[in-house]
Amino acid sequence: MKIRPEQFKNHLHKDLLPAYMISGDEPLLAQESADALRLAARQQGFSGRDVFYSDGKFDWDQLHNEANALSLFSEKKIIEINISNGKPGDKGSKAICELCANPNPDNLLLIVAPKLERAAQNSKWVKSIESLGAHVQVWPITGEQLPRWIKQRLHDSGIDANQEAVQILAERVEGNLLAATQEIEKLKLLAVDGKVDATTMSSVVADSARYNLFEFVDKILIGDAQSAARSLRGLQNEGTDAVPLLWAITRELRILVKASEQVARGEHSDWALKNAGVWEKRLPLFRRALKRCSGAHLRMLMYQAGAIDQAIKGIRKADTWDEMTTLVLSFAGSQILKPSNVKLLIES
Repeated sequence: MKIRPEQFKNHLHKDLLPAYMISGDEPLLAQESADALRLAARQQGFSGRDVFYSDGKFDWDQLHNEANALSLFSEKKIIEINISNGKPGDKGSKAICELCANPNPDNLLLIVAPKLERAAQNSKWVKSIESLGAHVQVWPITGEQLPRWIKQRLHDSGIDANQEAVQILAERVEGNLLAATQEIEKLKLLAVDGKVDATTMSSVVADSARYNLFEFVDKILIGDAQSAARSLRGLQNEGTDAVPLLWAITRELRILVKASEQVARGEHSDWALKNAGVWEKRLPLFRRALKRCSGAHLRMLMYQAGAIDQAIKGIRKADTWDEMTTLVLSFAGSQILKPSNVKLLIES
């Protein structure tokens, strides 16, 4: 079956299905859906969790062995597979189909992937998940939907904001849900009696911090490598967590990868960027990045972002901030990240 994201919360109050897939290119909503499922699974007795990352070197036999391994403590567990490109390949497709054909009642299968192409949506491995369990497709929030989404998010946080204040925040974040969430977190601390008017909202989104997420991402897109690296270090020194920064970078990379693929098929760059979710006012920034970065370079950056994500989660040992700096510099135009040293970084 397929479940809309807005229905998923209520679904999780019932007995869980044996398998789930969460796909989509809006990192915040996909992450929140996955977190909600993990919490519900723990509450229903799935105390263990095995996480796998599908890449060119992944051994799908390892997945089969882990899924069928007997625990000394007889614990129920989540088998989580992150497929960063949405394409598990022939071996992966076969492995997923086999898991779905012979589900282990002590396992809950969770697959996380970006937005799937039409061919992938109709593939056997996706259909096998939908037959056994559920597929949650996370769609980006459109410009028209954003004020309503922000209003609901504020309400859920105990904040009563008038429409003018909501519109100010919507125009400031320009579709970046992660940035909107961070601003709402600040409002929770600053709102008097939980009420926010246009004046309060304007003062909050002006951002008193020397470094902020908006300017950081913009510097990367325009190709100002040195300023972007300084902003990254400033954000680190101010105590900013690495996770939202990586999400922000990955979000823009995914947009550019999608747009570059459409341009390669002969589409105009502006149409491709708009179709990928870029707002009109941000087109000049993305045009520069798209002109500067080839499709192959963007895919390499996505690969490195995935490796940093593994480091943040403790799956591989690395200096997260050093690797983030390397990623930022390369994304902004400094040619220091090449296939050879990506391989070294990931294997270190």
